Amino acid sequence: MASLMKKVQTLISANLHAMVDSALKANSLAVFDQYVREVEDNLDNLEDAVATVGGELKTLRRKKTGLDQQAADLDRNIDIFLREGKEDLALAAQSKLNSVNRLNQNYDEMLARQEAEFQNLKDSRLKLEAKLTTVKQEREELQALLELARSKELTAKTIKSLDDLTSSGDADIARVADGIRARLDKASARSEMLSSSLETQMDEVLEKSTLEAQLAERKARLGLGE
Repeated sequence: MASLMKKVQTLISANLHAMVDSALKANSLAVFDQYVREVEDNLDNLEDAVATVGGELKTLRRKKTGLDQQAADLDRNIDIFLREGKEDLALAAQSKLNSVNRLNQNYDEMLARQEAEFQNLKDSRLKLEAKLTTVKQEREELQALLELARSKELTAKTIKSLDDLTSSGDADIARVADGIRARLDKASARSEMLSSSLETQMDEVLEKSTLEAQLAERKARLGLGE
């Protein structure tokens, strides 16, 4: 899993400006095609990972629910045993309840780690899909640019960079090159906004969950029903 996430982060952080310059220098879209293949392969792996971790998360939640119910039953039985004067049974039930509570704490920690990993996988998939869409769009624009350059005989075997094209003196080439730069900058800003939005949503959900838990505890202490 760690190896997959490292590859995904590398793909997400790929420098599109450098890819464009590399493609122009080689007068070929091979670097874009290779990137698209790698992203699509890793998206498939991410889908499998999301499904696997999501399934494990459901299993943990189901087991946690079972432990919660077991703890509640034991807690109730202890009160019954004490009312009936069965100290030995109450003692045994209390010992078992303590064991269940310790196990429950372990499950709480496992659930927290699993939920964080699950969310990270989903966020990474979303970011990688957005990056793939941007790269495919830029590939089409770059292909048109290369064809335009060939038709005007402004490229021989090597085009060094977008700066070379912009300063070549050809208004059409410079306009398309500047357009590519603008779209790349916009895509980068969009990606940063997406990341910020995801983090904000997660913070809001966590804060709401904490507040609800605090109110529930207070209601229980005051003896207030739902």
